[in-house]
Amino acid sequence: MAGKVKWVTDIEKSVLINNFEKRGWVQVTENEDWNFYWMSVQTIRNVFSVETGYRLSDDQIVNHFPNHYELTRKDLMVKNIKRYRKELEKEGSPLAEKDENGKYLYLDFVPVTYMLPADYNLFVEEFRKSPSSTWIMKPCGKAQGKGIFLINKLSQIKKWSRDSKTSSFVSQSNKEAYVISLYINNPLLIGGRKFDLRLYVLVSTYRPLRCYMYKLGFCRFCTVKYTPSTSELDNMFVHLTNVAIQKHGDDYNHIHGGKWTVSNLRLYLESTRGKEVTSKLFDEIHWIIVQSLKAVAPVMNNDKHCFECYGYDIIIDDKLKPWLIEVNASPSLTSSTANDRILKYNLINDTLNIAVPNGEIPDCKWNKSPPKEVLGNYEILYDEELAQGDGAERELRSRQGQSQGPRAGRSRDAGRAVLTTWK
Repeated sequence: MAGKVKWVTDIEKSVLINNFEKRGWVQVTENEDWNFYWMSVQTIRNVFSVETGYRLSDDQIVNHFPNHYELTRKDLMVKNIKRYRKELEKEGSPLAEKDENGKYLYLDFVPVTYMLPADYNLFVEEFRKSPSSTWIMKPCGKAQGKGIFLINKLSQIKKWSRDSKTSSFVSQSNKEAYVISLYINNPLLIGGRKFDLRLYVLVSTYRPLRCYMYKLGFCRFCTVKYTPSTSELDNMFVHLTNVAIQKHGDDYNHIHGGKWTVSNLRLYLESTRGKEVTSKLFDEIHWIIVQSLKAVAPVMNNDKHCFECYGYDIIIDDKLKPWLIEVNASPSLTSSTANDRILKYNLINDTLNIAVPNGEIPDCKWNKSPPKEVLGNYEILYDEELAQGDGAERELRSRQGQSQGPRAGRSRDAGRAVLTTWK
């Protein structure tokens, strides 16, 4: 197609701008005609707002879905996953099977979570069943570890309550919404330290669902050795892996940034736990990511002008069970180390190669199914159209033969992984 892509961004990061300039794209302002706008979540709200929004033309694309918050707000993600479980249960799906204690065998991949203030009474009831447990409170709409704290006594959140006798909170309009989740107090430790995984997942369309996993994710380590001791509940250098927190610690290493590549983690686990259990762990991580996307697909506004690269945060416990902690709509593009800068530059490069085929002026009517040669470090995680032709029944039979829950059935096709279907 003739002409050069005109780009705008309100996120001044070199890993973005260098990628646009490398392609010979032309920078314009948001008030001019543009084809590609890499924008913040605040701006996307305005673009699709009923009052201030405007109609996008076929040659314009943006990097967020209009209601991405169905997945990326902590409370809405949990709400949608709970709804998804109930729907599968209603359909009689084997995936919604429960054990004798009423716990999901396969869909138990998010820690027990309640919304505050709405679910306060339900939370208190659950807390009293195991009063020695630790819980983590997070504001629904914040990132980078802001506003997070741990509690292990009801008295610690009484200040959130207006009246302890009725356990009623101040009205939602006056109080910021929080989620409170059962804290995973048995995380897998390496060198005595807690870590989580940051994985990048690109969604090009929700209906049909088509998503890609970036192979170059990383682990983020705490700077202080982990202890479940209640005396250290306030020490965020022990409990929160966010770089925004850890970089202020005395033991923060500015060379490696407290990060490890996913491939290093895989090698470490293969040598300490064995190849089979390591493969099973990564298959399960891929499986829960796909399930989380399936959970929000029905409510997501699948606008043809949109794609989105999410930052998934996963914690692995000491039994090698992965837990989905949260999903970020704007994963950080700030580089804390030289390796970080290279990784994020390549991440944006590969994302643009899929979202904007051949770097040409976009046509949002295209089928959003790029040839595998352009995927770079992405691999297909799930393609609903491909999966529907793969036979759900066979997948289910192989799944039921496993005692530890579902594994992602993979068919190798010229070096790319395609997750086969389950319904």
